[in-house]
Amino acid sequence: MTPTQHHEHGIHTIDAGYLRPGLASIHLIAQAGHAALVDTGTRHSVPHILATLAELGMGPEAVDYVIATHVHLDHAGAAGALLAACPNARLVVHPKGARHLIDPARLVAGSLAVYGEALFRRLYGDIIPAPAERVIEADDGHRIDFHGRALTFIDTPGHARHHFCVHDSASNSIFTGDTFGISYREFDVEGRPFIFPTTTPVQFEPEALHASIDRLLALNPDAAYLTHYGRVTNLATLDGQLHTLIDEFVRLTCAVEEEGVARHGALKSSIETCLLDAARAHGCSLETEHMRELLASDVELNTQGLLAWRDK
Repeated sequence: MTPTQHHEHGIHTIDAGYLRPGLASIHLIAQAGHAALVDTGTRHSVPHILATLAELGMGPEAVDYVIATHVHLDHAGAAGALLAACPNARLVVHPKGARHLIDPARLVAGSLAVYGEALFRRLYGDIIPAPAERVIEADDGHRIDFHGRALTFIDTPGHARHHFCVHDSASNSIFTGDTFGISYREFDVEGRPFIFPTTTPVQFEPEALHASIDRLLALNPDAAYLTHYGRVTNLATLDGQLHTLIDEFVRLTCAVEEEGVARHGALKSSIETCLLDAARAHGCSLETEHMRELLASDVELNTQGLLAWRDK
């Protein structure tokens, strides 16, 4: 676990405790003695969230909103558990994802097929259904007045069709889930973050992702809060890096013509080399094997998502 990071404007980055420290975060927005949570981590993340609330002088009853940027389980796996723990909270989710958190049977079945029973339980624990009467479906442009602080929801497909991002008026920042990519703090060089897109299966759509990123940058935000991981600034530079790597991932995918396992292996190797080269060009001096370890799960998931897109 990495320590909770406290930012200005009452924003706090909590390590979700998922896979390794510094991989996935939950963002807590504190306002006038109340809290909103952006993304949830997994069932195992709930104690860390409650501990941070206590550190800030708040109990679980202070949570007004649990916001899931999309329904992938590292972002929304604890949604139902948090509603159970936080009696005044309502869940805010994309209209295309709401049914999957109200009845998570399909989410669970799909994940069990990928991970198997034992690993799934270790990663995610039990997935508790969200009571339908406590769910808010946030369409594009939906706005919540969070005790004088406007939270505006922006439909951002590309990573997933059930994905939105959240603009916070108080900080002029955006909470981006997976839309604005991945930026692990281990790759920072002299305060400059390294960023790359995530193309997790099964709804990656490159043109939609390009458009969503452009839409976020058109808001002229001062910072972005990424689930993977934490706060980044200088978004105009990061925007260019994301667009370049999306196009390069697509090019590499289209260049792979073999079928079956050979195709997967060839693309996975190409994606890993692409990211290692980009990190080196960024100035990263980590040992190559350590970089491979940090990027391993993303390389695998990106490969799967790119091949699923290619097959459509």
